[in-house]
Amino acid sequence: MIDSGLLIVVSGPSGAGKGTICDALREHFPNIHYSISMTTRQPRPGEEDGVNYYFTDNGRFEELLKEDAFLEHAKVYDHYYGTPKEYVYQMLRQGNHVMLEIDIQGAMQVKEKYPQGVFIYIVPPSKAVLEERLRGRHTDSDEVIAARLAKARNELEWIDKYDYVIVNDDLGEAIQKAAAVLKAEECRVMRNANCIEETKQAYQ
Repeated sequence: MIDSGLLIVVSGPSGAGKGTICDALREHFPNIHYSISMTTRQPRPGEEDGVNYYFTDNGRFEELLKEDAFLEHAKVYDHYYGTPKEYVYQMLRQGNHVMLEIDIQGAMQVKEKYPQGVFIYIVPPSKAVLEERLRGRHTDSDEVIAARLAKARNELEWIDKYDYVIVNDDLGEAIQKAAAVLKAEECRVMRNANCIEETKQAYQ
């Protein structure tokens, strides 16, 4: 039998570099799959059902909620978003890793349902660095940036709910640390019961 893959949950404030680090991890670990979320909003131009999202309506989404079909979900501006459990569990059973890049609220929901996941929080080294990065994107107003900074400060209270914290001061070093976390987690005894049994048999 194949041992289960890792469910990797990555959180952090906007501007922390989560997306860049997650993309780099996928290059290091080809068996990492991004989970496809389900949403009740309308598809945007170029988006495909089953590729970008699973698109559905509020009625069907609420039926699935009653069936406990999601690892996590949220309602944003009258639209539901959620991570379907079956896709994630199927990938894990096949020995693949699944990565979720989600906020703290979603991460805590996942931790309740799947506590053996690997929970990583990524944060810039200081408020000043985060502000510099946010302003460097030239996409947000002063009011939005102030709100993001305040949210980031409040989210720091949740770091101790995660397994690992990576301070993204130097991007290359942060990527190396994240890769080291996953390599170590792949080798944990609790995740390798079948491999251990096969190894024992090989020594008979």
